[in-house]
Amino acid sequence: MVTQLLFGEHFEVLEEKKSWTLIRIAHDGYECWIDKKQFLPLNDIKGITDSNTAATTDLVQLAEDESGNMISLLLGSSLPKFKDKSFSLGKQRYSFEGEATFSFEKKKEHSIEEVAKWYLNTPYLWGGRSPFGLDCSGFTQMVFKLNGIKLKRDAHQQAEEGKTLSFLEEAKTGDLGFFDNEEGKIVHVGIILDKGKIIHASGKVRIDKLDHHGIYNEEIKKYTHRLRIVKRFVS
Repeated sequence: MVTQLLFGEHFEVLEEKKSWTLIRIAHDGYECWIDKKQFLPLNDIKGITDSNTAATTDLVQLAEDESGNMISLLLGSSLPKFKDKSFSLGKQRYSFEGEATFSFEKKKEHSIEEVAKWYLNTPYLWGGRSPFGLDCSGFTQMVFKLNGIKLKRDAHQQAEEGKTLSFLEEAKTGDLGFFDNEEGKIVHVGIILDKGKIIHASGKVRIDKLDHHGIYNEEIKKYTHRLRIVKRFVS
């Protein structure tokens, strides 16, 4: 598994082979294969552009279609423009209970630090993007999505974006720290907090110490990731 799609996220179909479909995800341009049984085609995608898409802010909530079928909406799922907590996708109408925010509006209801801490202790899952399992770049992408900021999918792709800071001392809460391996490849990313801390997905979403050497894990008394670069995405 390389990534996950949550409810309401849309994509372009590129190719079909037997029971598999090659897609390009609208949010980040990521290309991957998906099982044909796990999506529905939309002839009209009006109403689900970034400018008027809402993101769910509950850990889990339920949506009900007109036939009474219940669908789970995980944290960060995308809803098209809605009224009175009901919306349409394709020919289907849904109603839902819970909270959602228009995350791409200029006014933010929640800070990056606050949203990041919603995911604390979420287990690590390669390719995951949900509160039941995510990887390091899936974590940063989802936190930034809920704050109206687009990030690419993988850590090395995210490292190509944003404004580079010269020194760690210039960093502020919400900046991203990127970490490399022995070959110099970016393999990890986390969200910098204040007072020399970083929140990142490593085994689980956790908060560790950060200095110019990298991430220091107090539990095992050693550095686990070597700092390569710090980037700013929020002015």
